[in-house]
Amino acid sequence: MKLSQPTPELPVPDVKEAQEYYRDRLGFEIAWHNEEGRIGAVSHGDCTIFFRESPEEARPAVFWIFSEEVDEAHATLTRLGANIVEALTDTPWGLRQFTVRDAYGNIFYFFHDA
Repeated sequence: MKLSQPTPELPVPDVKEAQEYYRDRLGFEIAWHNEEGRIGAVSHGDCTIFFRESPEEARPAVFWIFSEEVDEAHATLTRLGANIVEALTDTPWGLRQFTVRDAYGNIFYFFHDA
């Protein structure tokens, strides 16, 4: 059996709004949207995230996203106005990373081996 990376599905109040936020603030592309199914996706390279409409508030999720060019990712997300909550730094555990919080409270650690 061979498996690939998991694709998270995040509950959001409005799928199209979430897709636009991820496009405009985090540099993703809108991959597809199924209005009838109230589900859609965004992607960036090999990273894909699904959104499903949900009226209930969900607990924030945490993601670790590897980036070959973490400094470039930081510069791009800064330029796009992403909510960077922890600055780009070299950690004592051997990673170069920074942290972004999206509009729904989800946390994204962008990292590379230092």
